[in-house]
Amino acid sequence: MNRDPEIGMKEVMLNEGELGKQLISGDNQAAGGEKNGTVKQKGAEDEVTFTGLSKEELMKVAGTPGWVRTRWILLVLFWLGWVGMLAGAIVIIVQAPRCKPIPEMNWWNEGPLYQISDVEAFSEGMSGVEAKLDDINQLKVKGLVLGPLHTVQSDQPNTLDLEAIDPNHGNKKALQDVLEKAHKKGISVLLDLTPNYRGTDPWFSSGDISEVIEKVKAAAEHWFSLGVDGIKISDLAAASSSVDWSKLQAVVQNDTSTKKKALMGVVEGMSAAEVAQLANTTGVDLILSDLLSSKKAGVECIKAMDTLHSQQRSLAWGLGATQLEQLAKQATSLGLIRLYQLLLFTMPGTPVFTYGDEIGLQAGQGSESPKMVWGIEQEPAEGAAVNETTEAERKERVSTRKWFISLSDLRGKERSLLHGDYYPLSSSATSLSFLRLWDQSERYLTAVNWGAAPETFKFTLAPAEGVELPETAKVKLSTDEDLKADTTVSLDKITLGPRQAVLLQFPYTG
Repeated sequence: MNRDPEIGMKEVMLNEGELGKQLISGDNQAAGGEKNGTVKQKGAEDEVTFTGLSKEELMKVAGTPGWVRTRWILLVLFWLGWVGMLAGAIVIIVQAPRCKPIPEMNWWNEGPLYQISDVEAFSEGMSGVEAKLDDINQLKVKGLVLGPLHTVQSDQPNTLDLEAIDPNHGNKKALQDVLEKAHKKGISVLLDLTPNYRGTDPWFSSGDISEVIEKVKAAAEHWFSLGVDGIKISDLAAASSSVDWSKLQAVVQNDTSTKKKALMGVVEGMSAAEVAQLANTTGVDLILSDLLSSKKAGVECIKAMDTLHSQQRSLAWGLGATQLEQLAKQATSLGLIRLYQLLLFTMPGTPVFTYGDEIGLQAGQGSESPKMVWGIEQEPAEGAAVNETTEAERKERVSTRKWFISLSDLRGKERSLLHGDYYPLSSSATSLSFLRLWDQSERYLTAVNWGAAPETFKFTLAPAEGVELPETAKVKLSTDEDLKADTTVSLDKITLGPRQAVLLQFPYTG
């Protein structure tokens, strides 16, 4: 049967098209039974599943000699390792250097005391003191010494009333407000109860001491009941000679409140040995002397510290503080003010300052108290006329205050400065240096030169068990521009410029 050639050609073309589709789609299988262009995947029946050993099989294996020996070996290794670590820990603890026990510290040992002898000159009375407590708190002080505030006429014992506040200073309510706010900030408050503070003799006369002591005792009880944390009296030598002294001491030191009360005494013109004797025999908590007077040579100051350093927790230092005078009255330049601030903060004992010492406030004329200067951080208004002298003085006060705060903060943090041991190094008529250290804490070396010429220090340390100076130290704080903070200096010798001071630091090395 003859077919139409045109129809035959169409069938051939269709067959070729179907073949191409099959090749592309992989319907035809390649050699080996796999389709062209496909990847063979394992089916579920091809997967191998690991089921582990059954319980019966495990029990059979666990009892074999090989597994028993393996388990015993692992158990023995575990306990040997545990016992080894325990023994190592014990050896480390035994061989480690033991920490030195911290001595008993009271609140008056933990930071500087700040005297406000004239509350009107400081900030317009007791209410002004309360308003400035935030500023005072920035100085890191631990105690305020207020007054004297009581009423008395000069050299007239019959007018003495230690339980009444002079109206010119404020009233009891204002004092209680100060106490409440100060305590919230961790600041304790002492009252200066020196009886005849306006007269020639702090205790009027020798014949009046017993009677006046009785009044001071009653006043102490009264003020303690209102929250006062301690009392201060001048001329401790005269007061402690009274047969009634022990009664006053008992009132202060036998107080049953949770916070210990402080009995602070002031002495002037006494030797270090006499001060030490009073500290031992009178039972005062803190004794403030004028042994650091600017009239004393460095050799004398070192000798005083040599005598008294073992009693540092009952010792207070000040420059002008015994007379309630500003530091600037004796330290007559900015360099000297900073020098004595550094010295007071690093000596063994409690530093005592009078208000304004933190900014280098100049002393008043005659017996008049200087007015405290506030707002020194405030910059002049933009575009305002500026007096160059006044602006330079303001910047100096700001800088001095920052220096004071940095020293106060450092003393409160570093154990070597807070209650560390003291070692004299070298001294001359116008200079001194000493070392402070505590156990494994950072060590501090103080060097000051209040003379008018440069001073070269060659530090020599007397033989002491376990104490020696390193070759170098880091400058922690310095007033000398040639000794920049954080630089490393050789301890072979150091030269300080006139009226300059430096505090060096080096680590405990074991």
